[in-house]
Formats: sequence, C-alpha cells, structure tokens
Amino acid sequence: MAKDGDFVRHVCELLAPAGSVTTRRMFGGHGVYVDGLFVAIIAWEELYLKVDDTTRAAFEREACAPFAYDKAGKTMTMSYYRAPEEAMDAPHLMTPWARLALAAAVRAQAKKVPAKNKTAAKKKSSRPSLKQRKL
Repeated sequence: MAKDGDFVRHVCELLAPAGSVTTRRMFGGHGVYVDGLFVAIIAWEELYLKVDDTTRAAFEREACAPFAYDKAGKTMTMSYYRAPEEAMDAPHLMTPWARLALAAAVRAQAKKVPAKNKTAAKKKSSRPSLKQRKL
C-alpha cells in the first residue's frame, strides 16, 4: 500500500504545474483531477492520461498503449493512454502531456454542457407560455 501511495504522490508532483491536482480512489486505482477535471487514471502502477481525437495521435507517435481491461471476456479500451516513459521522470517533461490531457478533458466537458442545456430548453419549450394557455 505504501508503494501505491508513493506512486500517487509522484504523479501529483508531476502534474502540479498543470494546476491543482487531486486524486480519488476508484475501481482499485485512482482517478486524477486537475482543476476539478478528470484527466488521468492510475492503475497497476501506471499513469494513463485522457486523450481525444485531437490528442490521440501524439500519444500513438510515442508508442503509448491505451488503457484496456477485460470485461465479460472482451477487451474494453477507454480514452486514456499511458504517459510516455520519459515524461514520468520530471514535471517539466510531463507538462506538455498534462496539457494535452487537460485540453481533452476541457473538450469532453464542453460536449456535456450543451446536452444538458438542450434538454432543459426542450422541457421549457414544451410548456405553453401564459399567452399560449387558454384561461
């Protein structure tokens, strides 16, 4: 357990230049947040950073593996890729990768907000206004 805690602290130090870093235990690993946005997963003593269609190619060029797990006999992959090995050595080496993960998290968050607003607008527009109601 101490080893796990040491790795989590190391990851927090590496990501600190990107913003306020917090972690939360989940599913046998840790979720990593920067400024409240979910940007990484720590699993099996490995750091996996969030990717999207814009950032995935940068991780693939470095031969970083995607986060994958088995579920019901199928391999499931998520939008997280292992951090480049050399980036694990120092915060200044991790910073460009952390920024890519943070940018992907910001874009993912932006996609979620309009969906909620559309639902709220739809519900609101389905009610007749006072002018539309027959009193």
